[in-house]
Amino acid sequence: MAFRYVFFSLLVPSVLALVLGLATGRAEAAESRPWETITAAAEGQRVHFNAWGGDARINAYIDWVGERVEALYGIDLVHVKLSDTGDAVSRVLAEKTAGRDDGGSIDLIWINGENFAAMKRNALLHGPWVFGAPNFAHVDTVGKPTTLVDFSVPTDGLEAPWGMAQFNVMVDTAYVDAPPRSAAALLDWARANPGRFTYPQPPDFLGTTFLKQMLLMTTEDRAALARPLDAAVAPAVSAPLWSYLDALHPHLWRGGRSYPSDDAAQRRLLADGEVSFALAFNPARASAGIAAGELPETVRTFVFDGGTIGNTHFVAVPFNAGAKEGAMVVADFLMSLEAQIRKQDPRVWGDFTVLDVASLAEAERAAFAALPLGVATLSPEELGPVLPEPHPSWVGWLEAEWERRYAAGR
Repeated sequence: MAFRYVFFSLLVPSVLALVLGLATGRAEAAESRPWETITAAAEGQRVHFNAWGGDARINAYIDWVGERVEALYGIDLVHVKLSDTGDAVSRVLAEKTAGRDDGGSIDLIWINGENFAAMKRNALLHGPWVFGAPNFAHVDTVGKPTTLVDFSVPTDGLEAPWGMAQFNVMVDTAYVDAPPRSAAALLDWARANPGRFTYPQPPDFLGTTFLKQMLLMTTEDRAALARPLDAAVAPAVSAPLWSYLDALHPHLWRGGRSYPSDDAAQRRLLADGEVSFALAFNPARASAGIAAGELPETVRTFVFDGGTIGNTHFVAVPFNAGAKEGAMVVADFLMSLEAQIRKQDPRVWGDFTVLDVASLAEAERAAFAALPLGVATLSPEELGPVLPEPHPSWVGWLEAEWERRYAAGR
């Protein structure tokens, strides 16, 4: 869910192929112990939390989480910083293949999307256990249904929600008076302002999200995107996307011959005035960038009419975690009121809460209401409808097709 909501990195095709080659099945075993027993066993454990480490604010937040779980539960939290979540998934896969069913090297992993679908399919996760975690009772599973469904795949108590994300666009109003709010309007703007728009190169998370967003906005068969990819129909479903990109690319930054590598690179282009837009998945990313002096004060945020892709990001416990109890307790703390309020504060992270704020006590609702939105942050109402992610099986196909059609030098 800014920074790069990247934290949602995907398996590389070769790893995914290996995963899908394993026997499928459910998670190892349901967690049936009382929570008090789990908490008692967690004391003194060292929990290796594998999580994307590419943003200083997120890293600082995880450091704070470590301080709190040590004080509250005697847990030693170690942040293992990842550049690609697929690396951690590969490690769990390798350990299962080698027969290491206990004492695994990863205790908690920040995960969703294709990585979760593959791990669930191949029994690489502990649980179900989430429904028994005390703080899960306060999660808004009705108003925020993606807390129970990850890229159209039911979570089934195998991963705990800890933040909300929704695709949005940062715009420098010094260059743009009226942001384009549809695919057609964006194309018209790019034609009139060549070189002033770009997007990160897939398989960067935001680059792939842009493909998915444009696919949802241009295809006439959205229902097909909710189902596992059918190679026989995918070309027809996606044809409007490729026609659109064929028209857009000649007007991109550098004529579409190269693309920023990631979120940070595109934000630097925006900060330097080379482009007028940058993509984000954290609604508070622009405000945080302005507050940190990384982005011009004229930057604001907008969304496309009709809704933008949104999802929940999760943490999960691998089937062979060496500190299962500590990992579950940390995950439960991440859903706590204390942790969720701090995370939503744009001065800390600005990541929107998974909790049902309306159901909280008056003082707790007031604590959320007192948080500043930030000068460039849209309210949940202004963010508008959330479009569901396509089924994870579409991701690799879209990225490969984009590579075939548009990769630099071709």
